[in-house]
Amino acid sequence: MPITTQTEFAALGHCGKFGLRGAAGSGLRSMRTGRENGYPSKTAGQRSPRLGPGFGADITNISGKASKLKPLKHMPQLLKAEIPVTTLSLETALQALSLETALPAQGRPQTVAVAKTEPVNAQAVAEYANDIEDQLFRQEVTFLPCADYMDMQPDLTSKMRTILMDWLIEVHMKYRLRSETLHLAVNLIDRHLSRMPIVRRRLQLIGVCAMFIAAKFEEITPPEINDWVYITDKAYTKEELLGMECTMLSALSFKIVVPTAAHFFHGFQKANGCNDMHRSLAQYILELSILDIQTLHFAPSHLVAAALLLSNEILEGRPAWPSLMATQSHHTEPELRTCVELLRRLFDSDRMAAGGQWQAVHKKFSLKEHHSV
Repeated sequence: MPITTQTEFAALGHCGKFGLRGAAGSGLRSMRTGRENGYPSKTAGQRSPRLGPGFGADITNISGKASKLKPLKHMPQLLKAEIPVTTLSLETALQALSLETALPAQGRPQTVAVAKTEPVNAQAVAEYANDIEDQLFRQEVTFLPCADYMDMQPDLTSKMRTILMDWLIEVHMKYRLRSETLHLAVNLIDRHLSRMPIVRRRLQLIGVCAMFIAAKFEEITPPEINDWVYITDKAYTKEELLGMECTMLSALSFKIVVPTAAHFFHGFQKANGCNDMHRSLAQYILELSILDIQTLHFAPSHLVAAALLLSNEILEGRPAWPSLMATQSHHTEPELRTCVELLRRLFDSDRMAAGGQWQAVHKKFSLKEHHSV
């Protein structure tokens, strides 16, 4: 659905029953609206309820997808063995073996008391962490979109991009997708728009297509193509979505593995010593940056570092930017100051206006799961 009008979004605030709808007579189609708690009921003979004018916040008519993974019904025989599964040092194992062979059968201990250790996350690949981070720093500047690409888009404006991003953040929240999926989708959209001029009626198709590609790349069980068609109120067909996927991948030379803010965030927040609430606050600031096209002037690592520095200042941390963070992020406090002030304006504006026209980020981080930051 094209999400603008020719009068710089004359109907910009009309995000009620009909989603982001164009002015009457413009021929523009709207995003789907539905129940807050999920898809409309499919019971025979029952019409799907639609939100009334007073419930304009939800514009997606989608819900979180239930996991398709089913629990194992039969435990493998190996896991049923009577031998206790523990992690023993070589010395402890030898002591246990000598003790067991030295005692008669009736006096042998049944188990060996061993101090519990934290489980090791093999997927964290700690032994390669430094090399991976160095590679991210080297490659992040290679895959940056053009910061002023709107100058070459005759039919688009930065406000139209903001509307699209706000809607995609809500879609991302409803489907409970990973943070990496959102940031990768934003990167794909901006890089594609940096290379090709687009008419406004296909802007939403580009956004949905980017999220479609990012979800297939990052998620274990991504939403299916019918889901993406459905949330646009069938403004586009499956064939149009698949055709745009081919166009986007070709324009980007199939370069999908790119560093995004999500890849830097985990290591930076860990070095910063963030607790759960502090981490949510930094994520809140970082996702606000997605809405403003001015943040494209900064590399992903720069944005993440600035978001963490601002969160430290908001929580009155001392020092606001420790030397460890300057080393970890490759950015000193003076280098981050310009970006920090931009993020502070976005942060203050969102809190004073309670989200204003752009409700998705504000609503998302008002939830208890994000500590209502």
